[in-house]
Amino acid sequence: MNNSRIFHNVILSILFILITTTSSWAQQTEGVIRYLVTGNWVKIMAATDYLSQEKKDRVSYVWGNNAEWKAYCTLSFNGQQTKYEESDEKADSENDGYSWRQDEYFIYRDFEKRNIRDIIKLLGKVYIIEDTLVAQPWKILNDIKEVSGHICMNATWTDTVRDQKIIAWFALDIPISSGPERYCGLPGMILEIDVNDGAKVISADRIEYISTGTALEFPKKVKGKHIQDAAYENIIAKYISDKKALEEFWWGIRY
Repeated sequence: MNNSRIFHNVILSILFILITTTSSWAQQTEGVIRYLVTGNWVKIMAATDYLSQEKKDRVSYVWGNNAEWKAYCTLSFNGQQTKYEESDEKADSENDGYSWRQDEYFIYRDFEKRNIRDIIKLLGKVYIIEDTLVAQPWKILNDIKEVSGHICMNATWTDTVRDQKIIAWFALDIPISSGPERYCGLPGMILEIDVNDGAKVISADRIEYISTGTALEFPKKVKGKHIQDAAYENIIAKYISDKKALEEFWWGIRY
């Protein structure tokens, strides 16, 4: 191992120690995080390996400079539970882009009871997903960067069903194993998610340490089909498989 690599590892070790030791007095366990979700349909299609270059070029031509879309989502947390949902706040006044706000999307995690309760509209149907909490099998790496005022470490995971390489950046000083959308399971709050090298990025741009009050309550009146997480993932896997066989992109599923 060369000297520069040794120095790099020493610096990372020192930073990790500083983060973990200072977290005992700097930890924040209640508040609301606003995430800016940015997607680009040209990049999304470019990352799809089963479509022809002709189809990818056609998407690039049709979308042109309007390929990017933005939206806000919020994550409320109190130390034991988190709730992630769409925001009515407009992220881009100049361009509506592509928003999922017309569909039900409510992600609830209870880390004390180790369970999930999600409301997701998928392919025209509303599903209520209730199951035991199972995190993604992350591999923690040794890079660091600042996200919304917090020093974050990174981790990676590959979603083989959706053909997505996921990079997560998590903050040890927010000691809650949650994050945006359905991502969780790291030793700190996930403040940024990068899907397929920028095809979609979910990044915290505002963190308020405030009382969440009743914000974490589960909606009382919800109509939908109750299923477990495996059944939900099987619906997605089959739909994507069918679309791949037709050499079509899987529109209708949250990317």
